[in-house]
Amino acid sequence: MSLVSSTGKYADESHLKTLSSSSSGARRMVSVDNVLFGCEGTQLKVLLIKHASGKTSGRGGLPGDWLRDDETLERAAIRVLRARTGLGDIHLEQLQSFSSIDRYPDDLTITTAFYALIRPDDYQLALGEDELEVKWFPIADTPVLIFDHGKILKWALARLRYKTQHEPVGLNLLPEKFTLLELQKLYEAILGTSFDKPNFRRKIMKAGLLLDCNEKQLGGAHRAASLFKFNPSRYKQLSEEGFMRYNSII
Repeated sequence: MSLVSSTGKYADESHLKTLSSSSSGARRMVSVDNVLFGCEGTQLKVLLIKHASGKTSGRGGLPGDWLRDDETLERAAIRVLRARTGLGDIHLEQLQSFSSIDRYPDDLTITTAFYALIRPDDYQLALGEDELEVKWFPIADTPVLIFDHGKILKWALARLRYKTQHEPVGLNLLPEKFTLLELQKLYEAILGTSFDKPNFRRKIMKAGLLLDCNEKQLGGAHRAASLFKFNPSRYKQLSEEGFMRYNSII
């Protein structure tokens, strides 16, 4: 959650107290935070912002801000993501809420986190009004984050990896036609591990997720690899039902 309001001005303590003691009797302020994962080559990265002012000046965190009175959590997450990073047209999935009493130094707060996995090359980043930097960081090189954002990131990463083991990924992360090795490297980047090539390919093919394009990859230094594409109907079915019949895809 950011200390900077959507207007770019610092939310001082008197403003916080006013919000937290509204006529409705609510004791806690509400915010949203976004965890954006991106796959670049063999690396899984997370999008972070660096604040330009306030108590968190110069420090990194997740793109977040306060919930407005006239919006839902989902609309707030979309608004904040665009305002902080310039990113839009992204499907955000709700992760969960975080409400530790000491998660924010000035008041009692609740934040609801959202997350998504995208291909960074498909989007152009833009600095918000109060950001020094908007940057992709490899998961392994993530700096110490403000408040409980490190905890939120860990929860989001665990959820992403669980879903990757039980639901198909890659539809918006790979070219329309790709090799089995490219698909395997995508899974390895997300899950942070390596797989036995024959075993991975056997499970993928058994799931019926792919269609053979009957084409070969061009321009490779080695033997030309076969190209595949996703089976749309099967992809949709497995997204809804999961890979439980196969005890996870990997």
